[in-house]
Amino acid sequence: MLFKNKINWEKKGLVIKPNKKLYSQKSHAMIPTPEYLRDDIYRIYYSGRNKLNQSIISCSDIKLTNDVHVIKHHSKPILLPGSLGCFDDNGVTPSCVINLKDNKKGLYYIGWNPGSTVRMHLFGGLAISNANRMSFKRFSRAPIIERSLTDPFLNTAPWVVRNKNKFIMYYVSGSEWKNKNLPRYNIKIATSNDGKNWNRNGLIAIDYKDRYENALARPFVLKDNNIWKMWFSCKGKKYRIGYAESLDGIKWVRNDNFANINTSKGSFDSDMIEYPAIIKFKNKFYMFYNGNNYGYNGIGLAIGTQ
Repeated sequence: MLFKNKINWEKKGLVIKPNKKLYSQKSHAMIPTPEYLRDDIYRIYYSGRNKLNQSIISCSDIKLTNDVHVIKHHSKPILLPGSLGCFDDNGVTPSCVINLKDNKKGLYYIGWNPGSTVRMHLFGGLAISNANRMSFKRFSRAPIIERSLTDPFLNTAPWVVRNKNKFIMYYVSGSEWKNKNLPRYNIKIATSNDGKNWNRNGLIAIDYKDRYENALARPFVLKDNNIWKMWFSCKGKKYRIGYAESLDGIKWVRNDNFANINTSKGSFDSDMIEYPAIIKFKNKFYMFYNGNNYGYNGIGLAIGTQ
């Protein structure tokens, strides 16, 4: 049965702020992306921006129990922008970190590239590391989800779930550009046997609720008590957090009211709230998310119970 237990969230404020002393974090800590390390320790990947406004992937380690706090800020960037002319030459932003096969770890990411007739091009990339290391090497200098017959516009923000011996990707796919500065994109599904090479046929996971909605961004999927749960960002004019559930990970039912979290007056998320990432740990839910100006001030935390 879907939508049985709503999560009640209590906001705790900013938990990770950009370290402005570093060239890679002059502003922003955008799109929190968690990785389990050990016990109650998680690594949160995110992208800061340099003085040229280019995104660079960094990370911080956090401790969940007692008072949630950062135990280490890593000063060395995880991944830098790609070579000139590549799909990610103007910035990289994390979207998912999972274990692949053969004791490898995959960092799926968003590659930024300036456009001419449109404001930007966005495509999904992959970098790979040995399981216990932080140094990632690009799987390819080309995107893993490029334009295709079913996806002729932007294709980005891959969130990947390992389901038995196969992989499911939920990704952002453009359906049109309303004008040079306004793309429209929803969330689709791809499948893979190895997490590297992907099959796409245009299958939509989450579609627009009406003609005024322009953006469905950064899906985050968690399987909890045999229910597939997806948080995502949705925007008409300002980003809010949307929500959907599924019994099989393929057919989704959307119910944004079940997200049960919104903006807060006078806070870093007073104007917009977006890019949630959820950790379930000891019967509590920990949501890391961004607020105004796409995470300009950093990453917020909300703790949820059912």
